[in-house]
Amino acid sequence: MAQLWGGRFTKETDRLVYQFNASISFDRRFWEQDIRGSIAHVTMLAKQGILTDEEKEQIIEGLQGIRRDVENGTLPITEEYEDIHSFVEANLIDRIGDAGKKLHTGRSRNDQVALDMKLYTRDEILELDALLKGILQSLLKLMKEHTETFMPGFTHLQKAQPITLAHHLGAYFEMFKRDRSRMKDIYKRMNYCPLGSGALAGTTYPLDREYTAKLLDFDGPTLNSMDSVADRDYLIELLSAMSTVMMHLSRFSEEVIIWNSNEYQFVEIDDAYSTGSSIMPQKKNPDIAELVRGKTGRVYGALMSMLTTMKGIPLAYNKDMQEDKELVFDAIDTTKGCLALFTGMLDTLRFRPKRMEDSAKHGFTNATDAADYLVNHGVPFRDAHGIVGRLVLYCIEKNIALDDMSLEEFRAISPVFEEDIYDAISMKTCVEMRNTIGAPGQKAMQKVIEMEEAYLLTE
Repeated sequence: MAQLWGGRFTKETDRLVYQFNASISFDRRFWEQDIRGSIAHVTMLAKQGILTDEEKEQIIEGLQGIRRDVENGTLPITEEYEDIHSFVEANLIDRIGDAGKKLHTGRSRNDQVALDMKLYTRDEILELDALLKGILQSLLKLMKEHTETFMPGFTHLQKAQPITLAHHLGAYFEMFKRDRSRMKDIYKRMNYCPLGSGALAGTTYPLDREYTAKLLDFDGPTLNSMDSVADRDYLIELLSAMSTVMMHLSRFSEEVIIWNSNEYQFVEIDDAYSTGSSIMPQKKNPDIAELVRGKTGRVYGALMSMLTTMKGIPLAYNKDMQEDKELVFDAIDTTKGCLALFTGMLDTLRFRPKRMEDSAKHGFTNATDAADYLVNHGVPFRDAHGIVGRLVLYCIEKNIALDDMSLEEFRAISPVFEEDIYDAISMKTCVEMRNTIGAPGQKAMQKVIEMEEAYLLTE
């Protein structure tokens, strides 16, 4: 249990204290980033004459050997090491001797862990973005297929006006498109290299931090060494962005759950994404949608935990900041898993267009259009509103839709109605007359679909 930092101490750390302090159980997941950062570091040290070229080659060869052996499983990352940095460095020294002891020249574990976490987070942002792009591609495919699938649009969970399924799904397209934009913003803002900041005050070695940053594909070095090792803003931003992704997935899941219910029957969820009941043979439960909805709170919790951890920490590094790992890792895994599963469920959903259109008709979603018809025939809107209200009451009493009324029944309530009322209140007319950009009309939707296609090709 000897530590790489043990020279200052006269007795071994208590086992319980050691285990409480150690991070190898969770930071082992960025072993690859640790090796990548170390290779860049020694490359820079040799360029600056701090290491010889022979030492550089020895160290890099040793690091690459560790990478190969971890990848192929011959070198397990065990918990006898305090953290992933100790694992890499100790194994390097075992393999190449004294040259390995020079790996840590000009850096601290503080700037090293800051680098590893940034490299790891950067990689994960790219994976999250790819998953978000995947769900957008699935949504766009469905939007193209359903520009004439009529359904009720809701406010207050009450049927309001007729729309199309393409229009409804398009709302989620906009949400996930904003999520991608947030990921891109976070990547750009965080993409500065902390390596070379040392423990908090830099180093006396003549490091070339710009060169290290370039080797690791950063936009440049960070400009304050204290902030470099104490900054976790980018993780808070990522947790916030993932919380928003999960909120969007949860809203969508809620709608799928409602649409799948016996009362709605708008969709049928594929057997692969649902389960039965252990006691009720008729049940087909939307478990994946429910689990996505449930796991949203888990990601929210990680965000609140991180904010709470950081709120009272003075500059610069403090051990509390080790708490940035486990919950962030879990939140990333959860968000990625939910995106992948939800996209799979979405790709296999079977929609029921006739059921959706019938629901729109019997929900009086065309009532506003009936009022607009009267207004277009000279009736003041307030009077038209009252007339259509009486029409709706009549239909409720008769258990029929507005479309089912005879012309005589219409004219008994207002003589203004003519034969063309049926065309005015048909689902097709109600939707297709709405052609301002962003509305559900087919011309407007086609224009939006073309714009979304262009976006996916360029972003």
